Amino acid sequence: MAASEENSALFPIFILTIMAIPIVPYTITKLFRAVTKKSKSIHCHCSECTRSGKYHKSIVKRISNVFTCSNFTLLLLWVVMIIMVYYIKNISSEVQAFDPFSILGLEPGALESEIKKKYRRLSIQYHPDKNPDPEANKYFIEYIAKAYQALTDPISRENYEKYGHPDGRQGFQIGIALPQFMLNFDGASGGVLLIWIVGVCILLPLVAAAVYLSRSSKYSGNHVMQETLSNYYNLMKPSLAPSKVMDVFIKAAEYMQIPVRRTDDEPLQELFMLLRSELNLDLKNIKKEQAKFWKQHPALVKAELLVQTQLAREFAALSPSLQSDFKQILEIAPRLLEVLVKMAVVPRNNQGHGWLRPAIGVVELSQSIIQAVPFSARKSTGVLSDGIAPFLQLPHINETVIKKVAPKKVRTIQELLEMDSQKRADLLIQTAELSSAEVLDIEAVLDMMPSLTLDVTCETEGEEGIQEGDIVTLNAWVNVKRGNGLIGAIPHAPHYPFHKEENFWFLLANSASNNVWLSQKVSFLDEAAAVSAASTAIEASMEGSGGSGEETSRAVAEAVEKIKSGSRFVSGKFQAPSAGVYNLTCYVLCDSWLGCDRKTDLKLKILKRTRAGTRAAAFADEGPLAEDDVEEDEEDEEYDEEYESEYSEDEEDDQNSKNKHKATKKRGQAAENSSSDEE
Repeated sequence: MAASEENSALFPIFILTIMAIPIVPYTITKLFRAVTKKSKSIHCHCSECTRSGKYHKSIVKRISNVFTCSNFTLLLLWVVMIIMVYYIKNISSEVQAFDPFSILGLEPGALESEIKKKYRRLSIQYHPDKNPDPEANKYFIEYIAKAYQALTDPISRENYEKYGHPDGRQGFQIGIALPQFMLNFDGASGGVLLIWIVGVCILLPLVAAAVYLSRSSKYSGNHVMQETLSNYYNLMKPSLAPSKVMDVFIKAAEYMQIPVRRTDDEPLQELFMLLRSELNLDLKNIKKEQAKFWKQHPALVKAELLVQTQLAREFAALSPSLQSDFKQILEIAPRLLEVLVKMAVVPRNNQGHGWLRPAIGVVELSQSIIQAVPFSARKSTGVLSDGIAPFLQLPHINETVIKKVAPKKVRTIQELLEMDSQKRADLLIQTAELSSAEVLDIEAVLDMMPSLTLDVTCETEGEEGIQEGDIVTLNAWVNVKRGNGLIGAIPHAPHYPFHKEENFWFLLANSASNNVWLSQKVSFLDEAAAVSAASTAIEASMEGSGGSGEETSRAVAEAVEKIKSGSRFVSGKFQAPSAGVYNLTCYVLCDSWLGCDRKTDLKLKILKRTRAGTRAAAFADEGPLAEDDVEEDEEDEEYDEEYESEYSEDEEDDQNSKNKHKATKKRGQAAENSSSDEE
């Protein structure tokens, strides 16, 4: 009995130890991070962002930041551990070694007369005939009577004094730290223990795994439903115009699950009438177009109208019942748009190339949603080549202000950004009639806008030139500068109700053939990840080229310094295509800012593979190889001009694609004739 009680007393100690092993180091790590974490303001401080309340840390927000789900769970576990420590302390005093002198209240070595006298006194207090309390009866039989017998019996007393136990020398015992109720149930202790082991160690993990797998089977690693990935992949087309990207974007399975209530019919009708001009409908046949629009699935209609509400900034038109749906759609929009970009650039042909035009369209949709700018504002005008959209992301700027500023040789947002601050202030105050406080807000946003530059090189390992079929390594440095000195920042987006980190997409593409050769996501916020990725890529490159350890360390150190100063390293490999001169373009597209995208031309010269292995430079600096290449370059320039007209009508897009197909066919025939002449 005593042994089982001791074993039961070990169970709380065992559980406390198991809990303390992960909780104590995790708590220390979390406290260390909280103490060493430096609070750095990387968001916009203009009046519009301040009024939005996204970055205002109220008392409720501060409490919610501290009392998160993980922190609350950790606190609860510590409370449980403290209670267990208190419980263990109490039971340790109850479960103790058998000491007859202590039980009878005597000093060790007491005489037999003192023992009998003390026993009679305790009998009056605890004997069943004197005290009817069952607990008193139990204490008398199990402790007082046994202690008296141990001290009055000469053999028992000798054993106790010699071995510390009335029964003599005790054997070595091994206990198990489990409670008594798990070890004794109708005499079948082994069966009960087996049930507990099967239930806790096997069945419970299996149930948890089944629940996790059933949920994870519906979602991908980036928390997007598998059905959404399938829809996006099948709906993506190579000639998808930016105005048509919306039709693909809203077909996410997440949006299809948003409930459509009957009470939403009238508010949605009002939104439709308000946003009809932005829905890309044919105004010549408006009745038929309206009927076609409302014949769509109700969830698709609702999703598109709510997204268009964000673009048009018609937030006041939302009914209370649509507010929650509106926020839900916007909250998951960046995640879906990132997946949609990946679906556009995923390899689609034998060369492993994706599609450029839909990728640009998706990024432009992301910019419009974050900055709440309609697609119609992107159409170029006589003076503004990029339309008024880039200016609308600035605070206090509207179409009236733009009309006043545009004639003063401010045709793009970059020209406004590159102006002298004093001249810019004079222009905005005197010409646009803005106040000094409003100009300060605009200056704050312009200081947040990223200015990007690109440094790109292409090479093959151990060779000077590039032949067809070679594995080409592209190394690029994307550099960012801001007026306020920040490297990573949260973009100015007062009309987007959630925190949004700015991300950039690096694309190496052939704009003439609409092919993306290489793509990579770039972020300036996570410096540690950028250092790790750049170090790994540079070490692999130096190892392939036979560089020494000292050279590798020096190259990695230089890369780390560049990253800390505001650069990000992009590296990728692709297989060189057939011989010729390729006019490629390196794009850096921002998913949050309008007018900050950058591109640089890259002329890549691919030589025919020869047995002698003679090679030339990777870049065609000395001119084209043959007359056919000259024609190809001229045609590429023409197709670039056609491609940059992103917002033409669908008929013009179809005609352009036909012209490109014919030109490609002509180039193929010319290449065949050239190769036959050489043979």
